[in-house]
Parts: sequence; structure tokens; C-alpha cells
Amino acid sequence: MQGLIAGAGIVGLTTALTLHKAGLKVRILEEALEIKELGVGLNLLPHSVKHLIDLGLGPALDSVAVRTGELRFFSEDGKAIWQEPRGLDAGYDVPQYSIHRGKLQALLKQAVVERMGAQSLVTDRRLLGFTEQGDSVNAEFSDHSGVVHKVSGDYLIGADGINSVVRQQLHPDQGSPHFAGLILWRGATFSHSFLTAKTMIMAGHADQKVVVYPISSPDSEGQQLINWVAEFRVPLETAHVDDWKGEGQLEEFAARFDSWQFSWLNVPVLFRQASRIYKFPMIDRDPLDRWSFGRVTLAGDAAHAMFPNGSNGASQGILDAVCIAEQLSSQREVVPAFKAFEEIRRPATTRLILDNRNTGPERVLQLIKDRCPGTCGSEHTCVPAGELEDIARAYKKLAGFARSDVNEKTSG
Repeated sequence: MQGLIAGAGIVGLTTALTLHKAGLKVRILEEALEIKELGVGLNLLPHSVKHLIDLGLGPALDSVAVRTGELRFFSEDGKAIWQEPRGLDAGYDVPQYSIHRGKLQALLKQAVVERMGAQSLVTDRRLLGFTEQGDSVNAEFSDHSGVVHKVSGDYLIGADGINSVVRQQLHPDQGSPHFAGLILWRGATFSHSFLTAKTMIMAGHADQKVVVYPISSPDSEGQQLINWVAEFRVPLETAHVDDWKGEGQLEEFAARFDSWQFSWLNVPVLFRQASRIYKFPMIDRDPLDRWSFGRVTLAGDAAHAMFPNGSNGASQGILDAVCIAEQLSSQREVVPAFKAFEEIRRPATTRLILDNRNTGPERVLQLIKDRCPGTCGSEHTCVPAGELEDIARAYKKLAGFARSDVNEKTSG
């Protein structure tokens, strides 16, 4: 059995590695001319990290990522709301990682080439379309010069992102992505460590906030690469491009955060010292009622693009990869395997898409904004800690990374 994967992002590469480990042959075709270390940071939650460690990638992750130790919430004036340990510090058997997206993609690519051979990953291949004939899928790809390449396989997995060509062919009437009315500016800045050097913070409220966390270990001078996200609400009719690669400018957003200078972190300085700023809208896609059509299925953002609330998008794509490999290796028949994969993963991700539209676990920020009478001291006490913990616990359960569930699967 020889499969095809459209897209060599995190999900496509992880899917290939997982299928290879299961003894299945697969080939990845990527639109980009070259896979470069682009982008900013992301989080890998314990349920996905468990599978990456199973792939033998634990040492590689430790060499380029930070083992996240805690998550803290603050109001826009830097006043503490609530905090919780994360990863190993929270009693998980495996870490939670904060990592540069490009570094993660690079280590996955290296593993693919070393284990599967360089011929298993082909760049400069933009998917044009596909047809299913009998027991095979015939796909056409174009290179940058316009030459069309015809490729056949036993199945096709669309791991080609939120603007997936595979999804568009399967669902031609899907319409445009759903816009939250929030614009995000993102960057990564070499700066002195803050708090524990393993802390992820979220500050603000539903209409304006920052998310900040380190994505490299401190160097000899205590400098780390610090990932940051600045966002605020704009009119829904605001013009935007549905892509994360847009260039952002300081004058578009930085002045709104001039007062966000905390004793433990100077947010405006982080913005000003970034070498590059990305700008993109917060978008997702409406949940689908079907991912799999015969020998073709969707995975990752192509299947279930969601708002970044909860830092869960990449992790859910990795769970897709594992489930696809489990079903294909156990059933050995493509169509029922893809159907079973969808039956397992689609309901779970549908619930997450909808919950993230309600800001996921970050709703605690708006809770304080709505209910604080302005009389709290150095820390917010206006909402009981138990209520905040319940929100966090419910999201972990919904997203599949409750500690008991992860540890049980790890030990089992």
C-alpha cells in the first residue's frame, strides 16, 4: 500500500512518520520550493507529546524546545488572576513543550528523510486536483514552472492547511473561513527570561490581550527567544488576508499596549525588538459533516481549523496522524479505515472548534473583566479559584489532555 500526503507541515510530516512506523509506505508532496524554518511559536500539549516521544523524537524536542512549567493569567494591568502548573510540573508523565514552529517542522523533516529516504518528500508540488479510480487516487501537481506531474497512490490525505485544496474539492460550497473579528500580530524576540523561564502568560480580556512564552532555553546571558501574540478586536468587515504569512507593522498595534509594562515583563519592548512581525486574522472554518470520501480524507487544519484559544491546533493534528495510522494498520482496507478515523476524530474536533469560538480556557480573562468591582488588591479575588479551576479542568477533558487520561495511556 502506497499513500500520498498533500502538505509537509507539522501534520503531514507527523502522519508520514507515524504511518512509516506502522510499516506503511507513504509519499509527501509539498507546495513550497523549500521547507524553511519560518513562523513563530506553538505549544505541544502532553497528549500529542506522548506520540512524538513514541516516535523517538523526545531528545530532538528537548534540544530545541522549552518544557513549559506553568500557565499564568493576568488582567491588562498585570494583576494576577490565576495560575496552574503544566506538563511534568503538573504531574504528567510527559512534558508540554513550547517550540518555534519552524524548528519543529525542521526536526520532523529530518526524521522523515533519515527514516524514509529523501525521495519520500517532494517539494515544489502544488496540488491541482485528484480523481479516484478503482483502488487508486490519481492526483495532479504543478511545479513553479507550470509543469504538471501526475502521481498515483492507494489513498490521499489532505494535510494542506486551512486553505486546503483537498477540502475545497471535497466541499466546493464551503465558503470563506469564519472571522472572529480579531487581528493577531505575532513575533519572536530575544530577551531576558521572565518569571520562571518556563512560564506561559495570557493577559488582558476578550477584546485585547497578549500571549507570551519562551520557545528556547536561556543562553549564558539569560536570554531566550520569547514568542508573543498581540491581538485586539476590529470590525467584522475589516479587510484581511486569510494567511498567517502577512507582514505586520508596529504602528498598527503597538500603541494600544504602551501601558502594559509589568514589573516582570515589558510588553512594548518585546514588540519593538522583534526582527519580524507577522499579521493575520483569527479565523477558523465551520465544522464539516464529513471528512472522508472513499480513499481521500482530511487531517489537521484541513479538517478542523480552529481558533488558537487553548493552544491546541497542532496537538489535534498530531492526534489525527496517530488515529489514521492506527486505523490503516489495523484494518488494512483504506475506505473503512478512513471512515473509522473520521468517526473517532470528527466529533471531538467539532466540539473543540465550537468551544474555542467561546475563547476556550481563556474565558477566565473576560470573566474577571466582567465581574471585578475594582476593589481587588495585588491579586484578583473577585472570582473564586474553584470556578477558574473548573474552566481549566473542563477544557482539558474536552481537548483530551486531562492528566489521568494522558498518564493512563502513557503507562498502558
